[in-house]
Amino acid sequence: MEREHFSKQYDVELTDIRARLLEMGGKVEMMIASAIKSLVERDSSLADWTIKFDHEINTLEMEIDEKCMEVIARRQPAGRDLRFLTLAFKIVTDLERIGDQCTNIAKRAKELNDEPPLKPFIDMPRMAAIAGGMVKEALDAFVRGDDQLAVKVCTDDQLVDELNEQIQRELLSFMIEDPHTISRAININYISKCFERIADHATNVAEMVIFMVKGKDIRHTIA
Repeated sequence: MEREHFSKQYDVELTDIRARLLEMGGKVEMMIASAIKSLVERDSSLADWTIKFDHEINTLEMEIDEKCMEVIARRQPAGRDLRFLTLAFKIVTDLERIGDQCTNIAKRAKELNDEPPLKPFIDMPRMAAIAGGMVKEALDAFVRGDDQLAVKVCTDDQLVDELNEQIQRELLSFMIEDPHTISRAININYISKCFERIADHATNVAEMVIFMVKGKDIRHTIA
């Protein structure tokens, strides 16, 4: 009976960690959405909210790390459970860094909102939507142990890279034609690179899911 109680409590602890990871991921997705909206709609108050909200992401990172360490110390897990907990440490780090990128986007959006618009944002919202979708699907793949969905996330990263390159080419044309656009173009270019990094972090999570499910490290092997 005591062993059964131990097993049930252990399952509860692992389920709690999964739930906290999903909560953190959901909040990161909110930050991505608010960051791009603050840029496209020139909403500096929303940018301020995004910057302040990063504190919640940092708090969750510390809470999940602490919970994982506690479970490893007390339960001494092995096999798949140990891989799950070890990867949870890495995943919260990637999610925290996505929050940092959203904060950086919001700060640059505030600067741009104080100047005349350089151009309508068309590719940037697409880029944000794909990157946000990658984060969601990477976490879904992690919770469900779905390596096929994780592979999809890895391949979607190429779409974000292509949009980032296209945006950079357009911005270069603006700067060559009119030097007065340089400061705004630099800020927009920085934001584009932030979204590219968000997609990279989602890809990191997806690659870790594949390792968890298949026991195969595919980092640096997907074109």
